[in-house]
Amino acid sequence: MQPEAHRLDEATRLVPLGEGWHAGATHPAYANMAGPFGGVTAAALMNAVLVDPRRAADPIALTVNFCGPIADGEFEIETKLQRGGKTTQHWSMELKQKGMVCTTASAVCGARKPVWSHYPVSGPAAPPRDGLPEMTKTGRPEWTRRYSFRFAEGGLDDFPRSDGVVASARSLAYIQDLPARPLDFLSLAALSDAFFVRIMHARGTFQPMATVSLTTYFHVGADELAAIGAAPLLGEADAAIFHNGFADQNCALWTPDGRLVANGVQITWYKE
Repeated sequence: MQPEAHRLDEATRLVPLGEGWHAGATHPAYANMAGPFGGVTAAALMNAVLVDPRRAADPIALTVNFCGPIADGEFEIETKLQRGGKTTQHWSMELKQKGMVCTTASAVCGARKPVWSHYPVSGPAAPPRDGLPEMTKTGRPEWTRRYSFRFAEGGLDDFPRSDGVVASARSLAYIQDLPARPLDFLSLAALSDAFFVRIMHARGTFQPMATVSLTTYFHVGADELAAIGAAPLLGEADAAIFHNGFADQNCALWTPDGRLVANGVQITWYKE
């Protein structure tokens, strides 16, 4: 008997239509307030490169630009290998519905080699995961139920609030797929967007908000991810500026023993 597929794999499954073309569909398990969770869209676009027989190395960078709303239902992804060499390949992707571009993306794959390495940064201090409560999912979008969130700092238990206090935008939380799933580039692409928009932490108010563009850098190879297995990651996120409807957001994902596996940046939109 075949084991049941993880919902992330179901949500990012692609059907080949020809070289550089795949069909996919949104999945209700990853529904957000409007359209799908951005992380699962990023993972689907990443998968279009991962399954391409022309790919010669692991991903090292992914950028996703959310151009417009994605409706529930089918979509197509067009993938182009723009240029490739011995060390890197540069890809571009477009997610379309009814011929209209909804999301654009680019990815870089790079051949890692056993040369000099240096790790000057260390993971943030955090209490043990088992001693932290699970974030309640009541009243939150469906996609949040696909993850375990255990906040060590900057949680959302008091969200929304109307006290007028501007709090820290920083949060620190253990994040893991639910049910647990071995880490790979699909899950890492999605996890890099599993941080709530920073204005929610800073202002504590509910308003229209969305990610406009995100970039994730991967600092591990496929074999290293396989060795980590299904362990939860420690996620750190913060913001530097909120100005006239746009805000930055930075994030990092660490193994329990303090190894940086991915980090990235976003630009987000908000309005009153």
